[in-house]
Amino acid sequence: MKSPAFDYHCPTSVAEAVQLLAQDNVTLLAGGQSLVPMMNFRLLAPAALIDINNIVELGEMTISDSKISFGAMVRQRRLERDEALKKIAPIFGEAVLQIGHRQTRNRGTIGGSLCHLDPSAELPALCVLHDARLTLAGQTAKREVSIHDFIKGAMANGLSAGEMLTHVEITPWPKKHGYAFIEHARRAGDFALSSASCLMTLDQSGAVDRIAICVGGLGDKPVRLRQTEAAAKGMKFSQEIMDAADHEARSCSADGSLHASADFKRQIAATLAKRALRLAYERASGGGA
Repeated sequence: MKSPAFDYHCPTSVAEAVQLLAQDNVTLLAGGQSLVPMMNFRLLAPAALIDINNIVELGEMTISDSKISFGAMVRQRRLERDEALKKIAPIFGEAVLQIGHRQTRNRGTIGGSLCHLDPSAELPALCVLHDARLTLAGQTAKREVSIHDFIKGAMANGLSAGEMLTHVEITPWPKKHGYAFIEHARRAGDFALSSASCLMTLDQSGAVDRIAICVGGLGDKPVRLRQTEAAAKGMKFSQEIMDAADHEARSCSADGSLHASADFKRQIAATLAKRALRLAYERASGGGA
């Protein structure tokens, strides 16, 4: 299958891109790793594509101890390989290695993944784990939204008509934090049946000082295990914390598919959550990031 005919625009600024978005039935083209196959299968038939690959500011990434800012066009391959990012937020490299294949990561972007919002995707789960903040640009103004408000459901984002995602910002965790991102797929490169990720810091006594846990691939969006996070704070790492994560993951809403029932997905998520907790603790207690 090939896509229907469409007009093509290639703006060089955000202002020009949002002006083009005022037209009817137009779609932004970032990496195109999801968009182009959907067009070829006639699942989408935009009248025009707005190619944002030549907007320089969207490809920039700035990293400091207090803030990491990703332009929407930062490639997945750069997230995988950037040495400065590895030093301050190594979980990105660990997670991105599990996205598709090298060829797709060369083109895929952080903004494209966040706007597409496949429930099994790694980058939305990472942003939920980090409580990311997103900058959206429209014709008259920019606004900032939380990732938790941006994700409306499976392949449903919080962009209003005429808006585009321009930047993603996270606050790095302290140095020597523990981290882990683990997923299970039927074969390498496939979408994950479930995933689990964890960030953790310990206090001087070795107790959990701060923790974030996220499971993905179950329902229509990634989910934080908030009850386990609250219970673990101030506790020494123990089987009790892992049991709490197991129980909460098994209680999450899940959708079955051709490849796995809802119960099986929850079972996978519970197992991965415990493994991610254990690995994050080991890294936190051994020096971590």
